[in-house]
Amino acid sequence: MKQREAMVVMDRKGPLSIRAQCRMLAVHRSNLYYKAVGLGSYNLELMGLMGAHAIEHPAEGLRSMVYLLSDAGYVVNIKRVRRLLGLMGHKTIYPKRNLSKPGNAKYKRPYLLKGLAIKRANQVWCTDITYLPMARGMMYLMALIDVHSRKIVGWELLNTLFTTDCIEMVEKAINTHGLPSILNTDQGSQYTAKLWLDYLKEKGIKASMDAKGRAIDNIWIERFWRTIKYECTMLYPVNDAQELYQKIKAYIEYYNYKRTHHSLKMTPYEKYIRSIKKHQGGTTKGFFQIGIKVKKCSICDEEIVIKK
Repeated sequence: MKQREAMVVMDRKGPLSIRAQCRMLAVHRSNLYYKAVGLGSYNLELMGLMGAHAIEHPAEGLRSMVYLLSDAGYVVNIKRVRRLLGLMGHKTIYPKRNLSKPGNAKYKRPYLLKGLAIKRANQVWCTDITYLPMARGMMYLMALIDVHSRKIVGWELLNTLFTTDCIEMVEKAINTHGLPSILNTDQGSQYTAKLWLDYLKEKGIKASMDAKGRAIDNIWIERFWRTIKYECTMLYPVNDAQELYQKIKAYIEYYNYKRTHHSLKMTPYEKYIRSIKKHQGGTTKGFFQIGIKVKKCSICDEEIVIKK
């Protein structure tokens, strides 16, 4: 449109009238005569005040600017402030959403837990990764939780985020607790990877993934992050990774074996052991041994595989 408007010759004595040129070029004549109205001295004064304030306080947004101008005696509303800040190109500095970075779309898997009745331990495990700050730097905490009992069956504290790290954690948990039927994760790049899915397929574990933007689909591990941060890491800041490791180790032992879970009315370990006894004929003998394949459970009618 702008290019066609520039082709119009604004000469009333030319061979073609302005009206004829606009008709031929499909241009509105009003656009040729319109002159944009300037901002005006009042708006320029407001922009000067907001610009000076934004330099000293770049984290304050629209409402703070409205309060600032109102306290200074200017009559403004949030719509005017938003428009003027947009013209200035100002963007408030604040923490943005930094969600899991997805991997290849072809490696995404559906969410298998919707409407699923979770009746026993080792039926569903969930895993996730969070970061924990220190006095200098940060570390990544990976954890595996058994959904039925809320027991933490595996965890690792690392300074890297590789798929191989996740696989090593799961392998240690399997060697200690046996194989889960389903392992649920988010759509992070560590889990939407061929290496991860091939490992689960080799072990006979069904891969389940949260839907996009649905952190609540993995609510069990997300709630554990809240618990360990509020009750441990945020209360007692640490200086280095070794100190952080010892604190997390002590807290997870407390969480599994001593802390009564509010919804279970018992510790996660007690709930886990009761479920194992119930689904293995009243005993846990042989459960922690490697090389045992349990037959179909008579209660939940599912095959419980301990180790292939």
